[in-house]
Amino acid sequence: MRRSFVFATTAAIAASLSTTLLAGTALAQAAAARVQVIPEGQSASPTLTPGIRVGNMLFASGQLGMSRTAPDTTIQGQTRLALESTKKVFEAAGTTLANATKCTVFLTDVKDFGGMNAVYREFFPSAPPARSTVVVAALVSPGAKVEIECAGYIP
Repeated sequence: MRRSFVFATTAAIAASLSTTLLAGTALAQAAAARVQVIPEGQSASPTLTPGIRVGNMLFASGQLGMSRTAPDTTIQGQTRLALESTKKVFEAAGTTLANATKCTVFLTDVKDFGGMNAVYREFFPSAPPARSTVVVAALVSPGAKVEIECAGYIP
């Protein structure tokens, strides 16, 4: 009889602890609300935000390598512009590209991989983030050769 009481009491304490931990997790998640990150010179739209911060994580939207004021048709120029824009999102969130953890690169031509990679190395000279590179049929803007999205953390 006494042994079943101990087991029942232990189970009740474990259930109580589990409920308390779940409530603490919910509070932590509520404290880590989604916050828009909009660098100077960029803007959010009803369908796109340059970056989202959740807690100490940052998710930068895909940045195209296109500029209306100084168009560049080379993969090197477009990659540089895309990464400069990504860098601005990271800086607006209070971090740097050194804290990028994962990037995805979208190219419209596999032949551009070498040119993109050369410029990419300039921005990530050591310990680069994990990366996927995908060749796609087209990007949303005519003439765009590359789009780069990155995620990272804010120390």
